[in-house]
Parts: sequence; C-alpha cells; structure tokens
Amino acid sequence: MNEQPLSGVSVVDFTQVYLGPSCTQLLGDFGADVIKIERPGTGDLSRTSIVDPAGLDNPVFLSINRNKRSVTVNTRSDQGKQVVLELVRDADVVVSNFRSGVMERLGFGYDQLKAVNPKLIWASGTGFGVDGPYKHKGGQDVLAQAYSGVMWRRASDDLPLTVYPTTLCDYTTGMHLMQGILLALLSRDRTGQGQKVEVAMYDSMLHMQMQEACMQLNRGREVNWAAMPLSGVFETTDGAVCVVGAFKQNPLRDICMALELGEDLSLRPEYATLAEQIEHRPALQHIFRERFAVNSTDYWIKRLEEQDLLCAPVRTLEEALADEQTEVNRMLLDMHHPTAGTVQALSAPIHLSGTPAQVRRVPPRLGEHSDEVLTEHGYSPAQLAALRAEGVLQ
Repeated sequence: MNEQPLSGVSVVDFTQVYLGPSCTQLLGDFGADVIKIERPGTGDLSRTSIVDPAGLDNPVFLSINRNKRSVTVNTRSDQGKQVVLELVRDADVVVSNFRSGVMERLGFGYDQLKAVNPKLIWASGTGFGVDGPYKHKGGQDVLAQAYSGVMWRRASDDLPLTVYPTTLCDYTTGMHLMQGILLALLSRDRTGQGQKVEVAMYDSMLHMQMQEACMQLNRGREVNWAAMPLSGVFETTDGAVCVVGAFKQNPLRDICMALELGEDLSLRPEYATLAEQIEHRPALQHIFRERFAVNSTDYWIKRLEEQDLLCAPVRTLEEALADEQTEVNRMLLDMHHPTAGTVQALSAPIHLSGTPAQVRRVPPRLGEHSDEVLTEHGYSPAQLAALRAEGVLQ
C-alpha cells in the first residue's frame, strides 16, 4: 500500500455535530492525523444528541469521527489554552465550526494562532459568514435551508413547505470546507505560506443553486427541475417509481408507450410542445398517477426501461443499504469498537486506486488519547497528572 495522500498532515480539530466532523473524518480517512479537541465530561455535542444505549459512543457520533484521536481539554482555563497552543505549534491545520467570533474569544482566532505558527492553515465553517446581519446566528442545517431559498422551492405551489430530512447543508458545507483545506495545503506547498479558509452554510446552499440563480438574476425566471411536466414520483401498487422524462427527442411519446396508454399524447395540441406540457402539467401528471397505480413497481420499471426512459424505484434507506450496488461500490465498512462492539458505517465516497481511504483508528472514546497526544508533544507523566488534578484534562 502506498503512503496515503495526507500522511504527515496534522490537524487540530475543534469541530462538532456534523459540518466540521464530516470534513475532518475525510481528512483522516486519507491519512491526516486528526486530534479532536473535546469538552471534558460531555465532548462533541453529537455524543449526546440522541438517546442511545451506547451513550457517548452512539451511532451518530461514530458515523463521522473515525481516524481521530480525542483529547479532552478545558479550553477556558489558562493552562488549557496553553495545551492547545502547544498542539497548534506543530499543526498544519486547525478546523472549527463554531459561530463567528467564538474561536477569537477562546484565544484561537487566525491572527492569534498565526503568531504561534505562521504556516498554519486556519479553517472555519459558519452558518452565515463572519460579517453581515446574520453572522450571530447559529449554523444550523434547517435554518440554512430556509434562508437560502432551498426550502421554498418545491415541485408545485400546492405542496406544503417542509424540511429536507437529510442534513443537506451540513454535509455540502463540510465538503466545501475540506476542499478549501486541500487547496490551501497545495498553495502552501508552493508558497510556504499558510492562510485562512472560510466557508458558510448559506453560501454553500446558494452555490448549489447556480443554474437557478443565474436564470433568476438574468431573466427573472424560475428554473425548477422538480416541476418539469414529464418527471415525477408516482405511487404503484407496492411502492413508487421516479421518472425523468427528458434527454430524448419525444419523451412523452415513449412514456405513453411504456404506460400502455394506447395513445400518443404528444399528438394532442395541448401536449405537443414542452411549453404546452408545462402549462398543462397537472392534467398530464394526473394521467400518469392513475396509470402507475394499477401495477407494481417492478412491472413499470421494466416497461420504462424498455423505452430507454430514466427511472428508478423509490427506496427506503434500509433497502438502499442492502442493495448489491452498495456492496459492489464498497460503501459499507465494519469497525470493531472497544465499547460499542462491531459497528457498521459508510465508507469514504472517494475511491483512489493507489491510495484509498483507510480506517486506521475507530472513533475515539472521550479523552481516550489525551495522554498519548500530549506525551508526543513533550509532556511528562508528572505534568499530565498535575493537569488532570487541576481539571485541565479529563
């Protein structure tokens, strides 16, 4: 096995919940030494965000914290701050996802840490940025959905506004944060200079809507891919089918053949063009819904695929995890945790042929590596005992 791409890169990780940990886990998966700074007693908020028999080592925490070492430090004490500064002195990257200004109040802002380590890459993910009217607001996924316009957009106005049930904003912003760190590392290799990396959930959600935003800004028109007339989700006798009627010369004709309607609706004047289909979308969708409801998902998938139409069964997460494609893509892994037992989780979605992601460490127990990490940074057993006696370490 070749050396991993980020071997030798040291990361001091203040992140918690999801945005930041999703970023730092991928850094760790590809070789970075990630030192996770946690609060004594409680640690990362995701350790206590759900009620689970495993307590602090519950599946939510375990899912995004492998390949990290946990150090519990009271960062509000002077001695605790000094411990962190010693770690930063040798680090390549510091990552956080607190509200704007929190790292500065702790004494760990960019300028403060740059004075300790001029080559440091200081990376921060916030909810709305470090300036402006919303900088004080917490970076929470659902709030970013609401503020950015993502929540407002739906297939039709008669559908209720709702929360997207997966943490779309956290994950997207976490990936942007990782990209920023990698870019800064590349730049430092060329220039020898560290720098500040900042991302915001608000920006990531706006950026996800690049096509829609450009159309709105330049034409005053809405682009809504979910509202396309020949696409949708339709219930069957035993589930549901998703259809995308696009990328073909006459997709409506082919849908009519697949659904065995006995008529090519594209020959009707009211459905002859895309503009007409958009105008009469409710009627078209009603026809589709009635037809899909008379047979099974497998039956309609077969019929649609015979017409080379884009389609898929609507799966539950449980079904997707059990799918053969998930196994073929090596998206599941087993971790053997000392207290939680064998834990199944998702592996990295980036597949490198020569330097693939590796699980070198299972997710840490709270404070598991405090002594190990600080010993590496020159602390003696007597010093560690003194810090622990004074409540600086757990």
